[in-house]
Amino acid sequence: MSHPVVRQIADAVPVLQTERLRLRAPLLPDFEYWANYFASDRSIHEGGPKTRRAAWEHWACDVALWPLRGYGPFGVEGRATGDYLGEVGIYHGEGYPAPELGWFVIPEAEGKGVALEAAYAVLAWVKASFDWPHITNIIDPANTRSVALGLRLGGVIDPTLPGIDPGDVVIRHDLRGAA
Repeated sequence: MSHPVVRQIADAVPVLQTERLRLRAPLLPDFEYWANYFASDRSIHEGGPKTRRAAWEHWACDVALWPLRGYGPFGVEGRATGDYLGEVGIYHGEGYPAPELGWFVIPEAEGKGVALEAAYAVLAWVKASFDWPHITNIIDPANTRSVALGLRLGGVIDPTLPGIDPGDVVIRHDLRGAA
């Protein structure tokens, strides 16, 4: 059983549901997927590969956004199975110019629309919860699949907005338009 403080924070994170997915607070077992991801070459667009400790520091900082900023990543699981599929949410670490919509899915979930479906749910939650004019995706230009996903979500590349690293592709999602 988890510590009462952990339960209190997890209970404060909204649960979002789509037809196939449940988005919930990140849980400690989710880290194993991040450790595996950052140990692999798949993480090249996220500053990886990284050691397990560096992966922990990255993941823990992201999870800490919930109590610090009131938003953060959601663990994504299949509604039918409860299986962990990835993480989609709002990231805003040190050096980020503003909150960013980002995603990560496990290899078994790639190409199945999981990130797209979860990102739509997060965009709807952000629009209903915050008075932000837009949110961005900040993507390494070599990560063509993520760039394509950001555009598929309805975003537009905006070279006037800052990224994190030189050359980042910044995709803007307007939040004040039609629902």
